[in-house]
Amino acid sequence: MTSFESLSPDAPPPKRSPTNALGDSLQAALTIIGGIVAFLWIVEVIDTIDKHRLDAWGVRPHTVVGLRGIVFAPMLHSGFGHLIGNTIPFALLGLVVLTGGVQRFLAVTVIVAVASGFGTWVFGQPNQIHIGASGVVFGYLGYLVSRGFFERKLGQIAAGVLVALVYGGMIWGLLPNQRGVSWQGHLFGLLGGVLAARLLAPAPATS
Repeated sequence: MTSFESLSPDAPPPKRSPTNALGDSLQAALTIIGGIVAFLWIVEVIDTIDKHRLDAWGVRPHTVVGLRGIVFAPMLHSGFGHLIGNTIPFALLGLVVLTGGVQRFLAVTVIVAVASGFGTWVFGQPNQIHIGASGVVFGYLGYLVSRGFFERKLGQIAAGVLVALVYGGMIWGLLPNQRGVSWQGHLFGLLGGVLAARLLAPAPATS
């Protein structure tokens, strides 16, 4: 027999336990990252079927039309191998960034994508097309490593050190003159992450 619970209009809403709140936050973060990753894979499937003609929408340095790549380049990849190489670090680092909230995740993503894309447009070699989400990945890395120092939180500093230890090998992607590697996108994505950490850090309290 179904029963209904009667609550007084003035009664406070039932409290959610911290465990349930944490579970809901994790589920939401996984849903967001999973949706973005699924979108990247769908785009690559379409691009492959279309013989990679979508790749022309990447960053073309020093050209007006190439500026559109600041928006579209992170969605495009040269093949499934390229996409696989970006998927895992994007998902893992993106999840960590999402622990700060959806709005902050979106802000960080926009800042690092613009920094990576525009830096590539200015300093990249002409007659090349730059694509891939790795600039955003390096941006997440720069943000996570530096945010603790700007926010002066010991836990975030420790998390940044851990991220640096796990993904420190990515630093090789910043070296120039690597064939087929957009080191400019990596470098300016990383710098964009540091900039995002600085811009999004809460103002210090005043007495």
